[in-house]
Amino acid sequence: MTYNLTVSVVLFNTDEEEILNISETILRSNLKTKLFFIDNSPTNKLKLVIKKDDQIEYIHSGKNVGFGSGHNMAIKCAKDIAEFHLVLNADVNFDVNILNTMYDFMVKNQNVGLLAPKILNPDGSIQYSAKLLPSPANLIVRRFIPSKSLKEKMDYNYELHFSNFDRIIEVPYVMGCFMFINTKVFKEVNGFDERFFMYPEDIDLTRRIHKYFKTLYYPEVTIVHQHGRGSYKSNKLLYYHITSMIKYFNKWGWFFDKDRKEINKKVLKQFRN
Repeated sequence: MTYNLTVSVVLFNTDEEEILNISETILRSNLKTKLFFIDNSPTNKLKLVIKKDDQIEYIHSGKNVGFGSGHNMAIKCAKDIAEFHLVLNADVNFDVNILNTMYDFMVKNQNVGLLAPKILNPDGSIQYSAKLLPSPANLIVRRFIPSKSLKEKMDYNYELHFSNFDRIIEVPYVMGCFMFINTKVFKEVNGFDERFFMYPEDIDLTRRIHKYFKTLYYPEVTIVHQHGRGSYKSNKLLYYHITSMIKYFNKWGWFFDKDRKEINKKVLKQFRN
């Protein structure tokens, strides 16, 4: 069987209401869909929450293999059975009709590999989800330099604060909570890089897709995301964040990443036209 859209959601002791909300939203779509829940929790008790439906498949990984590795379990199936695949977080809310809007856009624009929506916080404020490629300075200043003015100055460009987030723009980094992907790109990039346990895997994936296809921020549709910012609250998650970012810069280059400079320059040029 083939589908218009497959969807993957990675769980780890996830709130049951979030699981039910995602299930109900996806099942209301008039697209031909299949939803994969990949459960990284220690036990499979969340299976009892999953609605029994032919369009839903539950996979218990048996251990916490990480965000990217979890999604890869579904991506390996999706690339053979679906036109498009949605990488989705459980902590998002959206009108199911946006799936049709994004699907129609991607069908008409086969050169687009990844489409990402406008993302709002629960209070209605904007989440800076479309960004430039980060440099080591972005990580160091944001996490370890106690200067609010310096952080704000750096984020102004890095997170494109000067834009109104009301136009379609091509960007090399979008947040991984909602990534609408043409499945043909998986032949080029082979899913998430599993060396990253969590955090920079969305940067890395967007960047690799960006090499072959357009990666667009698409504000014609909007979602709401809780965005827990866990590494600001947990030393364990902070450790995962830092070690994964070290792996990211080891892969792509630290201060001498020529491609990063050229890609970011091209992004900023869009705002001068």
